[in-house]
Amino acid sequence: MATTARWAKRIGLTLGCGASFLVAAYLADRMSATPAAVAAPASKSAARSMAVSAPIDPTAYVVKSVLAVRKPFVHGDWYWDESAAPADKGGKIVVTVDLKAQVLSVFRDGHEIGTAVMIYGADSKPTPLGAFEVSFRKAQHVSSLYDAPMPYTLRLTNDGVSIHGSESMRPDAATHGCVGVPIAFAQKLFGVVQLGDTVIVTNGEVPGRRQAVKAA
Repeated sequence: MATTARWAKRIGLTLGCGASFLVAAYLADRMSATPAAVAAPASKSAARSMAVSAPIDPTAYVVKSVLAVRKPFVHGDWYWDESAAPADKGGKIVVTVDLKAQVLSVFRDGHEIGTAVMIYGADSKPTPLGAFEVSFRKAQHVSSLYDAPMPYTLRLTNDGVSIHGSESMRPDAATHGCVGVPIAFAQKLFGVVQLGDTVIVTNGEVPGRRQAVKAA
């Protein structure tokens, strides 16, 4: 597997980034400008591997297009444009989370419709790697463990790891294993992701065209 640093330069977070499994052919239009460097995120250990809990069809995750984000991404930034894959046209929703790049992307029918810089688990509470199916969703959720608001929750694991809105979008911010995104973006994401949709969490892997994602 190629690393994210080799293929993508969407943001300047130490290694640069792109969507979790985009191949170079789809990133060519994003590499004309070099993004400015921003503060590197706080050191976090590699996320633990977990058994893949959702089946991966090698032909189901072929990227047809990515969003033309022309400026460097920093924490708190997000972008949304469904024009390449309108909701009324239908199509499978797939969310990708690249921990190394600190980017979450959502695709409909292979077209990227939204992307955001995100935060993830601290050393003691790493975000798990793997392919997960959304098992619970709630717009106004509060953590029963930490008594903390988790707006627009999309749960990935039985122990509560979720994607949700966060107000702490800073380079040094970390979670208890969840994936935090800007609240306005979380609301958009919540609007398109349904129960059973697939979320793929990787750590900088970029497979080739029509290869299955190896989330480990």
